[in-house]
Amino acid sequence: MLKYTKSPKPGNQNKRPLFNMYWMYGIILISLFALFYFQDASQTKDVDWTDFEKAALAGDIDKIKVYAETNIAEGYMTDAGAKKNGFDASDSFEGDKKIKTTIPSSGKIQEKIDSWNAVLSSEGKPVIRVNYEKGSDLMKLFWYFGPILLLVIFMIYMSKRMSGGAGGGGIFNVGKSRATVFDKDNGNTVTFKDVAGLAEAKVEIEEIVEFLKNPQRYTELGAKIPKGALLVGPPGTGKTLLAKAVAGEANVPFLSMSGSDFVEMFVGVGAARVRDLFKQAKEKAPCIVFIDEIDAVGRARGKNPNMGSNDERENTLNQMLTEMDGFGSNNGVIILAATNRADMLDKALLRPGRFDRQIYVDLPELTDRVEIFNVHLRNLKVNSKLDVEQLARQTQGFSGADIANVCNEAALIAARNNKQSVDWNDFMAAIDRIVGGLEKRSRIITDEEKLSIATHEAGHATISWMTQYGNPLVKVTIVPRGRALGAAWYAPEARQIIPTQALLDTMCGLLAGRAAEDLFTGQIGTGASDDLEKCTKIARSLVLIYGMSDKLPNINYSDSSGQDYGFTKPYSDETAKVIDEEVKRIVNEQYARAKDILSKYAKEHNRIRDLLVEREVIFHDDVERILGPRKWKSRTDEIIELNKKEEAKRLDFKNGKESENSTHPDVDGDNDSDTPPPFNKD
Repeated sequence: MLKYTKSPKPGNQNKRPLFNMYWMYGIILISLFALFYFQDASQTKDVDWTDFEKAALAGDIDKIKVYAETNIAEGYMTDAGAKKNGFDASDSFEGDKKIKTTIPSSGKIQEKIDSWNAVLSSEGKPVIRVNYEKGSDLMKLFWYFGPILLLVIFMIYMSKRMSGGAGGGGIFNVGKSRATVFDKDNGNTVTFKDVAGLAEAKVEIEEIVEFLKNPQRYTELGAKIPKGALLVGPPGTGKTLLAKAVAGEANVPFLSMSGSDFVEMFVGVGAARVRDLFKQAKEKAPCIVFIDEIDAVGRARGKNPNMGSNDERENTLNQMLTEMDGFGSNNGVIILAATNRADMLDKALLRPGRFDRQIYVDLPELTDRVEIFNVHLRNLKVNSKLDVEQLARQTQGFSGADIANVCNEAALIAARNNKQSVDWNDFMAAIDRIVGGLEKRSRIITDEEKLSIATHEAGHATISWMTQYGNPLVKVTIVPRGRALGAAWYAPEARQIIPTQALLDTMCGLLAGRAAEDLFTGQIGTGASDDLEKCTKIARSLVLIYGMSDKLPNINYSDSSGQDYGFTKPYSDETAKVIDEEVKRIVNEQYARAKDILSKYAKEHNRIRDLLVEREVIFHDDVERILGPRKWKSRTDEIIELNKKEEAKRLDFKNGKESENSTHPDVDGDNDSDTPPPFNKD
């Protein structure tokens, strides 16, 4: 369902070095270390030229360092001279003792030093050594003011980071919106043709497109277009892509922003960004504002863990509520938002006048999955014999993002095996990889464990085949994959209403592995823990949610509104005891039922087990040869036939015809045939 665009070539990108914050920390640490290591630990006294010359003639100076550019001379004192001139001569101080003076002329200082050495030599004292350096105070200024300079650079960098890349301006731009603008000038070419499936959602949202294209059509009749629409559905179903398709179809600007972009650590920033976002939207009207994952900022107020503190997220939500209620009905600004947690949103956000509509984007059905596969197979080199409809049947419960992942994984597997095209086996391997994980053939399994795993999986396969509502079997394997030692793969049936017997058959199939181990090996293992967990959850749902218990019929103890009961249970201790007894009874009955069916078909079960031990993987046809054809027709096949019949009727009405076998009952009791209006497929 997602549309992929080519990324820009590396040569066209701005090759800027990536600056890491740790670089700044490293520079500061190095500077501090240098200050500590290179600091001048000597004792220095400033004296006039007369005292400097007197100390030199007295033999108190051991060495003179002359800085010619600054006319500065430093005399390094001997130990005796240091004591005489009042320096700290203790052993604890190991630095140099110096006297510093300004010399009359750097060009004649050598003559003075030569005369001093002549006097010292005549008196038998050591002569003075001389060093000339081109020194300056710039290095000292750097060590003194370097940390301050680094601090200034650090503050400038942090101010740019706080701006969030919202067009510059430093810290003063922190309240600007981070919305990304898509329009016809920067390549927003996503249309409804790029969105496969989602037929019902498209019908609802096309009205928004028509309003943006031709608003007079509605305003002349006094109609008001909804101000906002909330796209609700599981992750990966194409909510964001559908919103971009609306902007592409209407050919209007599209401002996209995530809910988390509003929330910052600074007080008032979120509300400021909301104001700036709606200001931009009004300037670009007609346009669409899309807020992805709105539950990050639109969560119900008063339920945060800050215990009544002034929550920045709540202030941002209040500003959003005000802005959505502030602009007029027909100014061309429409708000779209997406979330998969609609139950957590604030009720004020969902009231009429703000988000008037909730468009549920559900997981794709069989026909939708066929369309999605066709979209993602455009860029793949697939085998001409590939059955796309059968692929769609094998991916029951997959979202559009999951199907895109299946196609990509299949192409990777085919390339890994040096194939010229992607075939059916590659897609099956990709589905197994996504659902179960990688194969782990290197895992060491003993013969006893292998027989136990085969017995367990053969039990699942036998029960699912022999029960009415068991899901159609695809294959059974005892090859370790992910955390599972073995698995039975099914093509789940698409059902709108699940009868009680279907839930019981599911429980019976889950318990079949444990029952087969107990019946045919005489002992049970720990491999059925996941099956037992799922089975127990179904049993509790039968009693607590669906009201299907014999002792507690027609009672629902759950709260679908999201307002939990807190620390209290909605039933008494006596009722809790009854609930536990009913759950145990239902589970035990299905376990006994599984053992009865396996006992009846013990011979067939053992043949499936032996075939699994031999091949490690068996398929639908192998099980059918052993157990015979299933007694019950596949629910998926029934739905396909029903859809074909309905489509034929719609085509007849579109062409002004009526099928010979079609009948239209009189629903309203007026003695005429109630025929539906023609259906426009286009």
